Amino acid sequence: MRVLILGGDGFCGWPTSLHLSDLGHDVTIVDNQSRRRIDLELEVESLTPIRSPGVRIRAWREVSGRDIGFVRLDLAAEYDRLVALLQELRPDAIVHFAEQRAAPYSMRSAAAKRYTVDNNVRATHNLLAALVTTGIDAALVHLGTMGVYGYGWSGSAPIPEGYLTVKVPTPDGDLEREILHPANAGSVYHMTKTLDQLMFAFYAANDRLRITDLHQGIVWGTQTPQTVRDERLVNRFDYDGDYGTVLNRFLMQAAIGHPLTVHGTGGQTRAFIHIRDTVRCVEIALANPPAAGAKPAIFNQVTESHRVYDLAKLVSDRTGVEVVHLPNPRLEAVENDLVVRNEQFLALGLRPTTLSEGLLAECTDIATRYRHRVDLSKIVARSVWQAGMETAQDLMTDLPDGPDPLVPTVAAS
Repeated sequence: MRVLILGGDGFCGWPTSLHLSDLGHDVTIVDNQSRRRIDLELEVESLTPIRSPGVRIRAWREVSGRDIGFVRLDLAAEYDRLVALLQELRPDAIVHFAEQRAAPYSMRSAAAKRYTVDNNVRATHNLLAALVTTGIDAALVHLGTMGVYGYGWSGSAPIPEGYLTVKVPTPDGDLEREILHPANAGSVYHMTKTLDQLMFAFYAANDRLRITDLHQGIVWGTQTPQTVRDERLVNRFDYDGDYGTVLNRFLMQAAIGHPLTVHGTGGQTRAFIHIRDTVRCVEIALANPPAAGAKPAIFNQVTESHRVYDLAKLVSDRTGVEVVHLPNPRLEAVENDLVVRNEQFLALGLRPTTLSEGLLAECTDIATRYRHRVDLSKIVARSVWQAGMETAQDLMTDLPDGPDPLVPTVAAS
């Protein structure tokens, strides 16, 4: 297939691009490099030294013999160029990663909130409108989030895959209707993903677009079988308070002897997936698109669920690094249950990658190898959910006596 990977330079997009290319697909990356610009804004870098797109693509050609195209294009701002690109390449499939992906960053400031909405919503709608305008019948796979469901309101009831059957009372008796699962966004970022769902439902019904929405859990891990072939292909490893995903952050902290920073009680249960399964799920979704005129297919792209504190304890027991609780900058329940259904991917052949000593060690080895690149001042979360809330660092004086979580017990050099 000829596949466009929108946002293909990012944490999920880059390994997906390599995975699909390795399978023999003709891959072109479309990216506006916004994630790299946000690194400059936040004055933080990936723990791993990620190379430029040009170097990455040349390295992949050397190790695989396959080419990946690259087009620098802003989906949210360059609609006419997007239309021209679609008409030129006429893709069979499109994978849409081209959205600002961090909930904490989306709550960082009014500017970050506005950017997240402007970029994510306009990019998605421009893509849908461009597909209609060009008449290209490409299967669209979008990376969404489990966060559209919210956390905690369903208790121990399993969260279905995207849709919920409800009963509507009428004078003649109850009618059953299938609706999108009620949205309960916990951040501006999650809100944009709920808006994506509504746009997908409309364009699938009105214009017969074939759309799959992947409600993904928190991604951990860094490497895939493709990215390990050459150091120039290494994937991002974010550890900062805005973009660092929780398990990767714990493993990095353990590697440098920094206390594991749990924000709040750690009683929140979250869904997780390894980056290796992320790329495999995209492959499966591309091979099983919905028919034209069908409602969007929605898959819960998760493999397991864990409480944040349990993950911290697992890493602490394994490494001997202590756990420290910091005030929670998020506006969320102190704890929640989470039961997620994911039968569709399992039925289509996914063999889940779950937590294992080997994979934990792989992440720790990466963190240890590049520990000299850690900026200790960027570890603690500082983006807060409500105006007037103090940051986690501002509230450090409220912590019980003990080691300062901002000072590692082992030097980072």
